[in-house]
Amino acid sequence: MTKTNNTNNKDYTGNSERRVGMKRKIAAMISLFLILSAVGCSSGRGGGEEIIIMDGQFSEMKLIHQMVKMLVEQDTDARVLIKDEISPVNGFNELVRGNCDLMNSYDGTLLTTYLKMDTKDIPEGQTLYDFVNETAEKGKGVMLLDPLGTDNTYSIAVPEKIADQYDLEKISDLVPVADKLVFGAEHEFFSEEGSMKFNPFVKFYGLKFRESKPVDIGLKYSAVENGSIDVTEVYATDGLNKKAHLKVLEDDKNFFPEYNGALLVRKDLFERYKDKAPNLKETLNKLGGIFSNETMVDLTYAVDVEGKSIQEVAKQFLQEKGLLE
Repeated sequence: MTKTNNTNNKDYTGNSERRVGMKRKIAAMISLFLILSAVGCSSGRGGGEEIIIMDGQFSEMKLIHQMVKMLVEQDTDARVLIKDEISPVNGFNELVRGNCDLMNSYDGTLLTTYLKMDTKDIPEGQTLYDFVNETAEKGKGVMLLDPLGTDNTYSIAVPEKIADQYDLEKISDLVPVADKLVFGAEHEFFSEEGSMKFNPFVKFYGLKFRESKPVDIGLKYSAVENGSIDVTEVYATDGLNKKAHLKVLEDDKNFFPEYNGALLVRKDLFERYKDKAPNLKETLNKLGGIFSNETMVDLTYAVDVEGKSIQEVAKQFLQEKGLLE
């Protein structure tokens, strides 16, 4: 009996020691996690070491982001980290959550997709740009900087041979022939995120296409060139429009609003970097007004068609403008 009691006491003591050891390990792991979390937060926000940009999926956004990085790192003591590309909607969500600091955007996208409003919500006498800037700053904690000079609105385009065949000049010209044509665009245009998408568009113009189908964004222009789709949605500043010999149809009923390009930033950005980069806002606004639609078409054409790197095209453009040493 004595032997048995001694064994039980020994097992109990051993289990207690193991439990104490496990608690210490767990406590150490929690402490380490909290330390790493604090480090991670300091590197992203709060005037940390780097200004964070989540990269975009389109060449225009990538070019603007590279130009931001080049100018900020030349003109200030701040550093810029461009992370992996994500969709514009996810990029905006990350911006609002505070996981990044700025992104290239458009006032029309801010209105219709991010704020889920429409042009009819704009008070009379106020511009789209001023209205969304005021609304986003109050409701989302973000603000637009100076317009870049581009109006990268949605456009509807057809191959030149289709335009010639059906004598197409404006979107309304599609109404009597739409049942003979296939409409295709990237998946995002068929989403319900925003009022300027496929279903509202065809309802507004009274279009009934023979078929409508989403295609991968990387395959859209190939589908146009090989005849798989006859009508598509494009961005006005996309250099691939020129390569694919597309004719952009006039939006004769003004369905699509303006999409003036501008940097969208957290409104606390400049306060957080007032010591490290007191001239940050001035530096970012150097991009204001230096573009046109024609300029951006040439820049995206150089990347998407001629195969030049984003960094090469961005650097050359800034040097030509006298903004980069």
